[in-house]
Amino acid sequence: MNITFPMSWAAALMALSATTLNAVAQPANAAAQPTGDSKVFEFAMVVSAGASACVPKASGRVTIHSIGQVEIMHVAVTGLPPKTDFDFFVIQVPKGPFGMSWYQGDIETDHHGHGHATFIGRFSIETFMVAPGSAPAPVVFTGPFPDASLNPPTNPIQMYHLGLWFDSPADAQKAGCPATVTPFNGQHDAGIQALNTSNFPDASGPLRNVK
Repeated sequence: MNITFPMSWAAALMALSATTLNAVAQPANAAAQPTGDSKVFEFAMVVSAGASACVPKASGRVTIHSIGQVEIMHVAVTGLPPKTDFDFFVIQVPKGPFGMSWYQGDIETDHHGHGHATFIGRFSIETFMVAPGSAPAPVVFTGPFPDASLNPPTNPIQMYHLGLWFDSPADAQKAGCPATVTPFNGQHDAGIQALNTSNFPDASGPLRNVK
């Protein structure tokens, strides 16, 4: 099946592909780095405190292209264990207790410990979660963090941070990290957080800069 993107999407995706190799090689800077084009925003992800002893050289680089209706976000990571699966989330605050969290997708590293992925969605000052009321929810997974059968109601909650987790506690332990089990993968039995955006204030994560 062939998928055809609008021209603005195609141009943005081509630009992201052209910068992938450079992105994984760049060091992570503490400050955000807007480019000359005001619709492109770049920033670093840094190693999480809980993973700093086991993957001290881990870092990430995020490039967001805003094309009006949606954003195209490219994430490049380096310094991680090779041939390892990770889970990528949009989160309310960058470190515990994390707050509201949205499972965005997966990133798998190559034999050099580099990885990258591209996501299309709303990654901007308008990124939020809301639950006007409670409703029954399907209970599918019943592991260490079982599914809730009813959601709590909440007013809109803005979510401007990003986080990356080991897909399994076994992978984290193999890398010399704690084997703590967390809910941050599709079946809610992930390992610890490896990267986050704690280089930004809790209430002003990087997505807030994308207008």
